[in-house]
Amino acid sequence: MKRLFPILLLAVLFASCLGYKELPVEYDYSYKGNFKKYRTYDIMRPAGPADSTMTNEVIEKSIIARMKFLGYRQNPNKPHLIIGFKMFSDSLKFNGYSQPDIEEWVKTQNENVTYDQQKFNLNTGTLLIQFYDRRQNRSIWQGYATTQYGSIDFNNTRHLRNAVISILDKYRFWAEGFMEGATATAAEKDM
Repeated sequence: MKRLFPILLLAVLFASCLGYKELPVEYDYSYKGNFKKYRTYDIMRPAGPADSTMTNEVIEKSIIARMKFLGYRQNPNKPHLIIGFKMFSDSLKFNGYSQPDIEEWVKTQNENVTYDQQKFNLNTGTLLIQFYDRRQNRSIWQGYATTQYGSIDFNNTRHLRNAVISILDKYRFWAEGFMEGATATAAEKDM
């Protein structure tokens, strides 16, 4: 039985890798982002009539799972980050920015770096995820995935999960204090 457990564990890990196909992802960010200072988040809800391109249970659950993994706590009361997403079924032209790798930029926090605008022609089936800093009232990070071989099928759970994982793999910041084992009461400070 002891020999069977490692084999089963490897089989499960291998099978889970087969179901994941990383999609081409671009991201850009604001030089005003305090990426090492965020601890809480909430999911943005559309105001007014329901917008089906901004609500999806699979996407929300995938975002929540990733944020939990990174140590962020979901908090509807004055969260540090508000996370929104939108699904685009048509092709679109999108303005993004060519910037230094975010992890390298965070080390220097050089705000004198310029934004080099880039235009992207995104295929049909694009998912955009944005992080807003609630206190600054601005978008501080956005990632977008599309496939070069066909669109993301928004009715396919696996496609949606792959898109969210591919995008959020580019956001690699642990919640402030998470790696140091901060207590929940310390995480509530500065709200």
